[in-house]
Parts: sequence; structure tokens; C-alpha cells
Amino acid sequence: MATTAVIHQPDFLPYLGFFHRFLQADIYLVLDHVQFVNGTSKAWTHRDKIKTSKGVQWLSVSVNKVPRDTPINQVTLSTTVEWREANLHLLEANYRRAPYFGEIMPYVRQLYSEPAKGLAEFNIKSIRILMELLDVERPMIFSSSLNPQGAKNELLIDLLRKVGAGRYLSGVGARDYMDELLFAAAGIEVLWQDFRHPVYPQLHGTFEPYLSSVDVLFNCGIDRSRRLLRGEE
Repeated sequence: MATTAVIHQPDFLPYLGFFHRFLQADIYLVLDHVQFVNGTSKAWTHRDKIKTSKGVQWLSVSVNKVPRDTPINQVTLSTTVEWREANLHLLEANYRRAPYFGEIMPYVRQLYSEPAKGLAEFNIKSIRILMELLDVERPMIFSSSLNPQGAKNELLIDLLRKVGAGRYLSGVGARDYMDELLFAAAGIEVLWQDFRHPVYPQLHGTFEPYLSSVDVLFNCGIDRSRRLLRGEE
């Protein structure tokens, strides 16, 4: 059977759908060599959303200012802003009454105590911790290690060829720019993720989907979060 790959930037504390794709894939190609995007609604590499008593808020990693074309793996973490302590305070203030705060918070503190200097390194640590909690194990291959060529569709095809993947599992958000004919010509089958966000008990009012995975973990704990990810509830 052909190898199935997921390709995605190393986002910070991603939502459940990020890990859902891993369940149907064999390899996670970490897109760490592409441009760091900041200041737009599509910027997720250095932030994700959590639910607070004041509504949905961003939980952000503070990074040093870089030129526009800087790749993700060359972005460094700020050492002049106390963002780690601010993040921990924000999480503690809004999730301390969550049923599984005591179970999950040690993992969060572990992440923030890591001596990472780069954004990609820090984010990968966050992804690995969430993979452990959600019981998802997949090998990671970094795009920067593959000397990739091309841009957009051609770049993805080149990466898939270099790891010997015959199938590409994509999120539905890529439908607007994906040229499936190019993939077919390269002998690569494009698969589309079918993720239905689970509804679960949350603090602070009406349910909000598409938050960082820490939200479901704080509210539902490790065992139930694993079942929710797999659609078993």
C-alpha cells in the first residue's frame, strides 16, 4: 500500500483536527523551511486560541522581529518579553476550575520550561507533547532536511516524491489552491480530510470549536480526549 503523508507547518499547540490527519497517515512532513507568516488571520505558527471568561483569546508565542521572507526554522523566541509566564498565568486563570486541570497542567509547565531558542523547535515540542497525550505516534521528517524545490503545488509534490509517498492527505482548506491534476500527473493521489469537530463540555459558556487541543484536554482529560479525536463518542 502506498505511503500516505501529511504536510503542514509546525503550528503552536494545534487544534484536534491537526492530529486527526495523523491517524490516517504514515508520515508527518514538517514544513519548517517556508516563510513565517505573521500579522494575518491565517497566522497560526506562533499562536492558537483558548477559551477564557472573556471569550476566545489568542495564546501567543513572542518572537523576535524578522524580515518578511524569513523561514519558520530561522525565527527565534523573544528573551526580552516574559511571554512564557504570561501564557502560564492565562492558562491557569481560565482553566484552573476545569475537571482535568491537575492532570494536564504538568505537561503544559513541562513545555514552557523547555530551553528552546527557536520557534520551530518550541512548536515541535508542543506537538510532541500533544501527540503523547492523544496517543498519536507518527515519524516526522523536516522539509528543511530534504532540499525541496519549487513552490506551492510543485513544492508539495517534490517533498512527497523525496519521501516516497504516493498519497497526500490534505486539509479541506487547501481546495482553493490545490491543483489535483498536477499531483495525478506525478502519480500522487490526493486525499481530503473528513474531520467533524466533536462537541464536549467546556467552561465559560457556549461551546466553541477549533480551539487549541489543550482546551479539550483540560475539560475532558487524556482518555476521553483520545476517544473524541477518534470519533468514538
